[in-house]
Amino acid sequence: MAEGPPRGRTPSPGPGGAPGPPSPRAAGATAGSAGAPSPPAAASKWVRLNVGGTYFVSTRQTLCREPKSFLCRLCCQDGPELGSDKDETGAYLIDRDPTYFGPILNYLRHGKLIINKELAEEGVLEEAEFYNIASLVRLVKERIRDNENRTSQGPVKHVYRVLQCQEEELTQMVSTMSDGWKFEQLISIGSSYNYGNEDQAEFLCVVSRELNNSTNGIVKEPSEKAKILQERGSRM
Repeated sequence: MAEGPPRGRTPSPGPGGAPGPPSPRAAGATAGSAGAPSPPAAASKWVRLNVGGTYFVSTRQTLCREPKSFLCRLCCQDGPELGSDKDETGAYLIDRDPTYFGPILNYLRHGKLIINKELAEEGVLEEAEFYNIASLVRLVKERIRDNENRTSQGPVKHVYRVLQCQEEELTQMVSTMSDGWKFEQLISIGSSYNYGNEDQAEFLCVVSRELNNSTNGIVKEPSEKAKILQERGSRM
C-alpha cells in the first residue's frame, strides 16, 4: 500500500485542484523583505547648513526667498545649480564667517535688516554681496551712508548772545526772535533809571541759535529781525 505525502507539507488544493493562496503570515514576510518604508516627504523641506563650523537650520522656502542668491542656487527644490560638499551630518559646507550669517538668514526669514551693535555693518555688507542678495545689499549700503552723513556733521554747535533791554522792550525783543534764534534765559539786573514816576527794570536776555546756518551748501542771509539782535548784542 502506497504512502501519501507527509502531513502539513502540501497546501490544500483550491477550486479546480489548483494550490490555494499563501497564508497571511507568509504574505507579510514577503512584503517586509522588500525594505523599510521611505521617510516622509515633509522632511526634505528642512536644510542644514554648516557655515564655518556653526550649524544653521532653515527651510528651503526661506533660503530660496531670493531666486538668484547663492543659497537658492545651492539647495533649490528643482535641483541644485551649485555643487557643494557635505559633512558627515549631511549639512552643506560653506566656508564663510558664521558671525555675520545670522543677519543674512534673519533677513531672508522676515525681510528686516537687524544688526547687533557689536557687529560691523561693513561685515554684513561683505556677506550680503557674497550670497548675492541684491535687496539686502541696497539696505546695508543705505544704512552705512546714513551713518556716515550723521558722523560727518559732528556735534551741533551754538552761538549765544546776551542782550540788555528795559522792561518795555521785552515784548518787542521777543517778537524779533526768528531765523533760528531762541530764548534761553532772562536775568533781572534791577532798576537803572526813573521814567516818569515809575522805576524801569532792566534785564539781560540770553538767546542762542545753531552755528551752522547753511542748508544743502546754501548759506542763508540773516533777516532784518536777526540783524537787529546781532546789532544789540554787539553793543554789549
